[in-house]
Amino acid sequence: MGEQNTKEISLIIPCYNEQESLPAFFKEVTAVLEKMSCTYELLFIDDGSSDRTLSILREMAAKDKHVRYLSFSRNFGKEGAMYAGFCNVSGRYVAVMDADLQDPPELLPEMYHLIRDEGYDSVATRRVTRKGEPIIKSFFARQFYHIINKISDANIVDGARDFRLMKREMVDVIVVMSEYNRFSKGIFGWIGFKTYWLPFENRERIAGETKWSFWKLFKYAVEGIINFSHVPLSIASWFGMFMTMVSFIAIIFVVVRKLLFGDPVAGWASMVCIITLIGGVQLFCMGIMGQYISKTYTEVKKRPHYIVAESNLEHDEKVR
Repeated sequence: MGEQNTKEISLIIPCYNEQESLPAFFKEVTAVLEKMSCTYELLFIDDGSSDRTLSILREMAAKDKHVRYLSFSRNFGKEGAMYAGFCNVSGRYVAVMDADLQDPPELLPEMYHLIRDEGYDSVATRRVTRKGEPIIKSFFARQFYHIINKISDANIVDGARDFRLMKREMVDVIVVMSEYNRFSKGIFGWIGFKTYWLPFENRERIAGETKWSFWKLFKYAVEGIINFSHVPLSIASWFGMFMTMVSFIAIIFVVVRKLLFGDPVAGWASMVCIITLIGGVQLFCMGIMGQYISKTYTEVKKRPHYIVAESNLEHDEKVR
């Protein structure tokens, strides 16, 4: 985009069925940005919503020149929505926020000060509490952060949110990392840059229901581990070696027992158990390899991350 269209701050707001949250979010975030006295844009990404989200965005854009929006042809997921935002914003500083007000807009002035005046490339937020979240969900979330930091090069802080303010240089690097299977928390940590972690108390959604079920979060966690670690493949290899050794020892034991004592192999139950165990381990290892192969398959097809059906941007990228 031309220099004259460059804003100081660009906010990327992924939206999926957020008709109940959008009016309150727009009111709060606009009030905060107006007090900051800097040029800004709000880029809303309608991720194939089936409610009135797009209609509300049209109304907001007609009333406020700061509002821009992209509407996808279908639901491509939050990762695709964030990537579309990174590809189409013009700000010197870029932030990602959820429309449900779980990301406090009042933190923006402090984040802006830290990144502009304290020499940081990024100011990221992290929840210091999980108040209001189911206990089992919190437990598995903490275990995920512990595991992925142990087995990958991505530095992901426990409680990290996608809500962060970044310099344009960092955003440009994220855009260059155009893999189809995206895990933004891992990407943010992998690319480095000097980051300040800003803690805040957990907030519940202002309206509507969460789109992240336990199963979706589990699949997202698996996605992150596969995208940023080869350790599962190593585990599969070690499992294979271990079971080969166990099987070899078992064969020697059976042969020696037969030669020394002349005992027939007693029963079929133990044999069935052994075969079932080895078969299960083999299928488990094949499943791990299958996950990596499937990710490779989707990457080589080079399908677009998103398809734009409607937009009020002058030079939006319809497909990327």
